[in-house]
Amino acid sequence: MKNLEATSIRYLNGTLEVLDQHQLPHQEIWLTCDSADDMIAMIKRLQIRGAPLIGIGASLLLAHLAEQGMEHTRLQSEAARLRAARPTAVNLMNNLDTMLTALDQHGSQALAATAEALFEEDVKLCDQMSRNGAELIQPNSRILTHCNTGSLATAGAGTAIGVIDQLQRQGKTPHVFVDETRPLLQGGRLTAWEMKRLGVDYTLICDNMAAILMAQGKVDAILVGSDRIAANGDFANKVGTYSLAVNAHYHEVPFYVVAPYTTVDPECPNGAAIPIEQRGAQEVQGVSGSFGDVCWSPEDAPVYNPAFDVTPAKLVTGWILDTGVYTQEDIAEGVLSQLK
Repeated sequence: MKNLEATSIRYLNGTLEVLDQHQLPHQEIWLTCDSADDMIAMIKRLQIRGAPLIGIGASLLLAHLAEQGMEHTRLQSEAARLRAARPTAVNLMNNLDTMLTALDQHGSQALAATAEALFEEDVKLCDQMSRNGAELIQPNSRILTHCNTGSLATAGAGTAIGVIDQLQRQGKTPHVFVDETRPLLQGGRLTAWEMKRLGVDYTLICDNMAAILMAQGKVDAILVGSDRIAANGDFANKVGTYSLAVNAHYHEVPFYVVAPYTTVDPECPNGAAIPIEQRGAQEVQGVSGSFGDVCWSPEDAPVYNPAFDVTPAKLVTGWILDTGVYTQEDIAEGVLSQLK
């Protein structure tokens, strides 16, 4: 497999490495990934994260294992294990399906080229989404975003943050309100880090401050990513997105979801059919990062910790995909079911 390199994943001279996002923003540590066990553990620990990126990571690993001589049936079983590592993110399933089709039709020697194509496609998808989204946003807009949707979550420039990056490149000088995003502060740690790298003006806020900003007329648009978009336009994203959509609807703030076509699941009829990953109690009882572990609740405090929530399509202003920008009318006509 040829050398491939992105912000948070790289395959160089036969070695697959992942930037440990759990250690950001204070430490940039690269981890070697040699097995499905390694990749699954990294996904579950959110050392590698973002729906597009974990699909790319799993594909690169499978190709790497093939080049190391792993035989056909074992590659299939490892793909099945990888597929189960993140139940909500459909990009993982889509990419692995593509890899397995190549394996079945052309043998293990086809996996390297297939993984390379998926990596390069994601870069192009990010570029197209970014351009499509930037056309909708006016200069000097104040944009609110949730979780992390940039180059740490994709092989390219990102989804929602990709749009912000494109606005900055076009000289439209956006100002971004960054939700810290519970439970693992992926906005506060990762999106703030990306905004600084991109030279974008930003303000970090707690998740429960977003409604106040909207009420004060300080938010012109909301851009979020997605881990799965159902055929009817409902979508799953990091928990807290649904609250933003409800508040945006009430305050008449445009609310956009930005994602590649690989995030659309035409076989999923609506949001109720999207599986929602439940995570460990310790992520709510305290916080863990490069600084260590902190517990602020009673150690035995009962916890409800869904990693994602589902936003109904009726609360979405537009779906910004690489294939175009879709309205409520487009979605009602079934356009998402035709993308795969």
